[in-house]
Amino acid sequence: MFVPKPIGFVSSPYKNSSEIPKGLHTKHDAEGVLKVLREFELGLTDIEGFSHLYVLWEFDRSDSFELLGSPPFDERPHGVFATRSPRRPNPIGLTVVELLGRNNEELHVRGVDMLDGTPILDIKPYMSSVPVENLRRGWLAEAEERKARMNL
Repeated sequence: MFVPKPIGFVSSPYKNSSEIPKGLHTKHDAEGVLKVLREFELGLTDIEGFSHLYVLWEFDRSDSFELLGSPPFDERPHGVFATRSPRRPNPIGLTVVELLGRNNEELHVRGVDMLDGTPILDIKPYMSSVPVENLRRGWLAEAEERKARMNL
């Protein structure tokens, strides 16, 4: 059985989950620092060449899960695997951040949506070969369309 161990921790302006912006068209532009443990600093070699990073992290304050739930901005229930809910069978989060700079074992980033002190499980360079015109946004696009019609 795989037992994850943190490679570092997030320094974030968010102390409570209620402070993290949520909802349709939400932009995550808060800045923070990914503080990698010194023993893993060598693994950051050459990371400065990437503009964006995937950050895998642990929802360490989530203590249960639900397979079906309604996001705060849509009254319709959706499966947990079709959402970004923290209440997951394996409490793993994924965020794409913009790399602003590196200072030794600290990565200064924009786009954090994690709580201060969140354990970081892994960092990977952002690489996508999927053209924007081929991306589909599923129920989220439908919810945005419903909201736009209601606001007309």
